[in-house]
Amino acid sequence: MPETTAQTVPKTASQAVPKTTLQAVSKMDIVFDHSDFVVVNKPVNMAVHAHDEPTLLDAVRAHFGSEAIHPVHRLDLATSGLVVFAKTSAANRALCQAFAEQRVQKVYLALTTAKAKKKQGWIKGDMQKARGGSYKLLHSQHNPAVTYALSFGSESEPRLWLLRPKSGKTHQLRVALKSWSAPILGDKRYGGAPADRLYLHALAIKFTLGKADYAFEVKPVCGTHFMGVQAQQRLAALGDVWAQAWPKGL
Repeated sequence: MPETTAQTVPKTASQAVPKTTLQAVSKMDIVFDHSDFVVVNKPVNMAVHAHDEPTLLDAVRAHFGSEAIHPVHRLDLATSGLVVFAKTSAANRALCQAFAEQRVQKVYLALTTAKAKKKQGWIKGDMQKARGGSYKLLHSQHNPAVTYALSFGSESEPRLWLLRPKSGKTHQLRVALKSWSAPILGDKRYGGAPADRLYLHALAIKFTLGKADYAFEVKPVCGTHFMGVQAQQRLAALGDVWAQAWPKGL
């Protein structure tokens, strides 16, 4: 199958975190535009859809002048990175089915400062609602959230994580690292150290549509720690995120 690969660092990269959704809308970054779908680099602090403030869906529909565009997955408000929108009903059905059947592969980037119980491995368990809109990870495995985590770095600096979720549950990655005593930097809800943003970014995604394979990767464009020398050097040294020591079954 032919494969389309896009690896980009947007020209707007800076340490500053956008403070308003209006600012974020005006700087919408389109990573890849296809007749059936569009891939967008979602800014921090902007909802994908269904929110009181202007959303990324609003911006994408306005840009293309089409109300037929729909997101096929979502990211948390404070998470940045790759989001796929379908432009046609056929593409929407196909991509939503691919997500539901776990045929879409994703890699997220995170930073933590607390010492984790483990540095790599599977994080599995059912997720249960807790107080105030939070979730917690259980030991039971009836309908588990499933994530594989790899980490890099020393204890003297924020540890860099590559996270590959097999399921797609609310707050899954945030709860996963919290369960290892290493909440994500800037994650107030789950006890992360204070920071200028939530240090969670949807870094890469791969999927098949029709007879073509597509792969996209985009680095973070804001956040003091993401844009710092240590994180940038470590990201550069990693090379191909798909070629890391991932286990079989992902």
